[in-house]
Amino acid sequence: MPLTDMSIEELREYRPAVPEPADFDDFWAGTLAEARAADGAPAEYRPVDSPLATVEVFDARFPGWGAQPIAAWLLLPRGARGPLPTVVSYIGYSGGRGLHHEHLLWSAAGYAQLVVDTRGQGHETPDPDAVPTPQFVGGFMTRGIASPDQYYYRRLMTDCVRAVDAIVEHPAVDPRRVIVAGGSQGGGLALATAGLVGDAVAGALIDVPFLCHYRRAADIASAGPYPELVHYLGIHQREQVDNAFRTLNYFDGQHFAARATAPALFSVGLMDPVCPPSTVYAAYNRYAGAKEISVWEFGDHAGGRASQAREQLRFLAERGLPGQSLAG
Repeated sequence: MPLTDMSIEELREYRPAVPEPADFDDFWAGTLAEARAADGAPAEYRPVDSPLATVEVFDARFPGWGAQPIAAWLLLPRGARGPLPTVVSYIGYSGGRGLHHEHLLWSAAGYAQLVVDTRGQGHETPDPDAVPTPQFVGGFMTRGIASPDQYYYRRLMTDCVRAVDAIVEHPAVDPRRVIVAGGSQGGGLALATAGLVGDAVAGALIDVPFLCHYRRAADIASAGPYPELVHYLGIHQREQVDNAFRTLNYFDGQHFAARATAPALFSVGLMDPVCPPSTVYAAYNRYAGAKEISVWEFGDHAGGRASQAREQLRFLAERGLPGQSLAG
């Protein structure tokens, strides 16, 4: 994959003028207040009979958008004492929580982990409030795009915030040491959550984030979900372009970044055709909290692959958020 975006020098200075909606804060405050006020079953954690010897596994359900039950895995290091630092993990596009044994890094490193299923994308959490889009283009980018109130990512981002609301109440979790994390779509969701919950999280691990600087992404992304948006606008370009980007502006990672305060480690692949580097830097350069970015010069959408996990463990340890040792 060739280098098709800006030079690293240009990226470091890239701050596009993307005015945020005047009612951005009111929109999200109202959305979250409504979700928190909805009646629904409390979070539930059912033990799973797992062959894993060093991890306790729980099949979790917590109330998300409209109090609808959202599936998750809760993984706890077996034998851990006291409240644990906890990673809340969000999943990439078209994926869900998967199988519990796919998520062992954080428990092995001494963290609790909540792996959040993705409504409509995973197998355990439906999206009953989905609004069909006329001449719908396959995927989720344009689902409900006619209105911010109906847009798919309003529901999903609300689920992600409610995951943090739920996990801080668990007795095994230290509510002062909750970290949000994810890659691609999951990275965009971690960024949105960090911006929406403020100091309720202690850190954010944001890898090759999706859902940032939509207009630039629509112009240059050559793979992945953004071309769904291009396809849709190609069909409806006379009547829907301005309205579509007006909706997307309520869900742009740049605006969440400007409100996020938790220390954050981003990553970017300079040869990423899915989430182009300029879209990542547009959000990173506006991030309000302390921040670092791992730059993978020859990285595609996989970024730094397993090497990025090593960077994340270092980053958290240096900021007083190491995993809990199980020795002794």
